[in-house]
Amino acid sequence: MKIVLLASGTGSLAQAIIDAKRAGDLELEILALVSDRESQVLQRASSAGIIAKHLPMTSDREIWDTQLFDYVSDLKPDLVVSVGFMRILARAFVENFRTINTHPALLPNFPGAHGVRDALAAGVTKTGATVHWVDFGVDTGAIIAQKEVEVLPTDDESTLHERIKIVERALIVETLQNFIISGIPGRI
Repeated sequence: MKIVLLASGTGSLAQAIIDAKRAGDLELEILALVSDRESQVLQRASSAGIIAKHLPMTSDREIWDTQLFDYVSDLKPDLVVSVGFMRILARAFVENFRTINTHPALLPNFPGAHGVRDALAAGVTKTGATVHWVDFGVDTGAIIAQKEVEVLPTDDESTLHERIKIVERALIVETLQNFIISGIPGRI
């Protein structure tokens, strides 16, 4: 299986995939990692010998969408894996590339950029991590896998998010392992 990673931040989710591949737990090829920001994830990819492409957002979103589409198209991935990528993908991208995303909440609850904060504000006792197909909405694609995380009375956004990230890293690796064993399913 050939994948392209999309990431925007520190890259702990991308690193989990890189580490699992390095350990022999994932038999896949990481064709490239693309980031819209100059961020630590680019250094992580470069250090692992993975092509690290910085594709900064342009003032014209359509130009950027086309640049991303063309770059990924040239790579011909079997799957695009969004791991902490904080951009909504264009319709043409989603229609042409099977793309999955991780999210730090139990979707359909708490979609969007503040899933952890929103879960705490709602007073739930359980939240978690989700891997889902990317569609045209914000975290609205079909759910592939989820794992729960208990919300502790002492949790703040930072402590809860750190515990969710641990589960999220394991969940994305497990999902990719399942895709390698069973084949990448079609979107539901």
